[in-house]
Amino acid sequence: MTAFIAPNLDDIWRAATRIAPHAQRTPVLRSHSLEALVGAELHFKCENFQRIGAFKFRGACNAVFALGEADAARGVATHSSGNHAAALALAARLRGIDAHVVMPRNTVRVKVESVRRLGARIVLCEPSQQARAQALAEVVAATAAVEIHPFANAEVIAGQGTATLELIREVGRLDAVIAPISGGGLLAGSAIAACGLCPGAEVFGAEPTGADDAARSFAAGTLQTNASPDTISDGLRADLGAPNFAILQRLGTRILTVTDAETLAAMRLVYERLKIVIEPSCATPLAAIIRYPSAFAGKRVGVILSGGNVDLDALKFST
Repeated sequence: MTAFIAPNLDDIWRAATRIAPHAQRTPVLRSHSLEALVGAELHFKCENFQRIGAFKFRGACNAVFALGEADAARGVATHSSGNHAAALALAARLRGIDAHVVMPRNTVRVKVESVRRLGARIVLCEPSQQARAQALAEVVAATAAVEIHPFANAEVIAGQGTATLELIREVGRLDAVIAPISGGGLLAGSAIAACGLCPGAEVFGAEPTGADDAARSFAAGTLQTNASPDTISDGLRADLGAPNFAILQRLGTRILTVTDAETLAAMRLVYERLKIVIEPSCATPLAAIIRYPSAFAGKRVGVILSGGNVDLDALKFST
């Protein structure tokens, strides 16, 4: 297995060039009422308007189009609860190669249907990290496809970092950037971009109290896991990956936790004030800003709104 080499700012610039023909340049929104509520200047990078409805397309697209011709011909494979699965399926279709996706049986309906429509071959498994890994290993062994990990992949991390790169190029220097954290690919890419372009900027990760392995990992200094993650934020149930943990430790990232009730309240505020659709995972950064206002007061803050793939049949706005 090839040793992991963490991406740097140059890799993110290259990723931006590579994905430019395929990815959307998503809008940045502000809300004066939300800024008054928290006492900070908030710049919302709206990745819910990205292709497949989430930031994940950036990383998957970069990883797929970075492959050489021989590797691309083998097809690609991954495991994902939804957004990375759809992103990889679309990127593979754009390049004209096969995609195989392992998905937990409890994945929300809208995400499974999205992946299927994009032409990926879906394998369902039990909802555990061990089951995902085993099923993916079996798929790779049977197909010889190239594994594109959802977050522990340097090209994926670099691709995710292009959202923050775009944000800073558009709005200028930021004092802080905050994004959701699960496996850590988005936050690691965001941290590399923010710290490279805005030296001294603070980077925050927001995660649910019911899946708080990142917060516990930073407190302990070693990776922790979630035995049974319990959160409405279905996109934030994966454990933090070791490569991303190392990147985030090196860059001095802080992790802030929020309850599901706080997440739902923040989600409703985004619907009401920004007039856009986001998924629960995407609301955790605003929930964290509201819960920990002193960390952001008086600052120019970049907020990565990670996605908008909501199962409206299952959604409720209160606990």
